[in-house]
Amino acid sequence: MLDPLAGQLEHYMDLLSARQKLVAANIANADTPGYKTQDIDFQAEFLNATSGPPMPVEVRGLALRNDGNNVSIDREARLLSENALRFSVASSLLRDQIKSVKEAIEEGKTT
Repeated sequence: MLDPLAGQLEHYMDLLSARQKLVAANIANADTPGYKTQDIDFQAEFLNATSGPPMPVEVRGLALRNDGNNVSIDREARLLSENALRFSVASSLLRDQIKSVKEAIEEGKTT
């Protein structure tokens, strides 16, 4: 009943959730020697039609510390904020779609 946008929003929100977990893991491993920051290639994963879990990729171009770790707490904090904002917008859009369907159903009951 929901249009195709709802399915895309669901997939997008799943990717945001997976990214949130990766960012949390990156922060948790900020002091782990040799740990490399991981993220999701959003564009590739969003275009991928399979329903499998997203594949984490190592983030390149980050400064490497003496212990081999490249986690940047500033970058991860920015990603947490960005993720929260994106999730909020996507959930609002999905909520509006569900509200429209609910209103259509309720309108059909009164006639």
